[in-house]
Amino acid sequence: MNLKEKISGKKILFFSVQTFNLEKEIKKKMEENGAIVTYYDERPSNSNFTKGIIRLKRNLYQKKIDEYYQNILINTKKDTFDFLFVNRGEVITAEFLQKFKLQQPNCELIFFTWDSFTNHAHPTTILKYFHKRFSFDLEDALKYSIGFRPLFYLDKYKNIKNVVVSDKKHDLLFLGTAHSDRYLISTKVSDWCSLNGLSAFTFYYMHSKAVYWYQKTFDKSFKEFDYKKLSFKSLNTDEIVNLYKMSNVILDINHPGQKGLTMRTFETIGSGKKMITTNPEVKKYPFYSPDVFYVIDRNNIVLDKTFFTSPITDITNDMYYKCSIEGWLSDIFLKSEKDDWKSLMNK
Repeated sequence: MNLKEKISGKKILFFSVQTFNLEKEIKKKMEENGAIVTYYDERPSNSNFTKGIIRLKRNLYQKKIDEYYQNILINTKKDTFDFLFVNRGEVITAEFLQKFKLQQPNCELIFFTWDSFTNHAHPTTILKYFHKRFSFDLEDALKYSIGFRPLFYLDKYKNIKNVVVSDKKHDLLFLGTAHSDRYLISTKVSDWCSLNGLSAFTFYYMHSKAVYWYQKTFDKSFKEFDYKKLSFKSLNTDEIVNLYKMSNVILDINHPGQKGLTMRTFETIGSGKKMITTNPEVKKYPFYSPDVFYVIDRNNIVLDKTFFTSPITDITNDMYYKCSIEGWLSDIFLKSEKDDWKSLMNK
């Protein structure tokens, strides 16, 4: 059975926080496979205030959250859903899940998160309500005895994989939200590129000026951050894909406390590019090749210019599909927690 056979004609209630329009791409891919999808943002609002208070003082906003989910129960009561799919689980409440299961006794509840539980612990309190649970983080999957499923690339990256660009603008590309030591590391790598006759393009996104000043006050790594290099407007997918098309090597700087592979890793695979990464965990994955991934120590950066010019090794067609958004959804909807990626990993 494939994904289309599994979900075509099925009604899916889909919850996800808004993240660079990825929730729209996931909904679109499920609909392309015939599903009837009803989407709700996990948060009552997507404002910076709401995001901040949920993370820092959730209890002060709990009444608003409860009211939001109570209204969803009312709005969906007359429908019959085949699947409830929660992506991330940052906000959705235990009370909602309990009531929903009573309201929809034949619905299969599926959970996935692309964040580590060390960053957001709330999902660990609701895992018991789901029939299937998956995390992109291998350590979290092992610790909480749930399925392990890495992330994916969007179809738009696949469309540029074999596009030949004779005059690539950037030898190195870094795109990311400004946090932790990203600025310090990317600056060191960019400076190295300049000294070695290579061009580098960096883009730092920050949610708001208020968040920047908060980080500037309490995060040591932000003391040296050049405010002029920040953008308070995120790039859209088409802009990111075009930058990938014009670049040779992607720089990936994972959060120091996060071992799961970033979306950038899979975008690199999808677009057929190379990657320099601070995450040594990539060596454990079945698609790893030193021709494609160059691992650096974030505390002692050593680079090799030959990596930028050496030939690239393609991964197998089967693994390339597994890394796609459809491959990701196929594993989540078709496979059990035990039939996950753990067996594919390099020991």
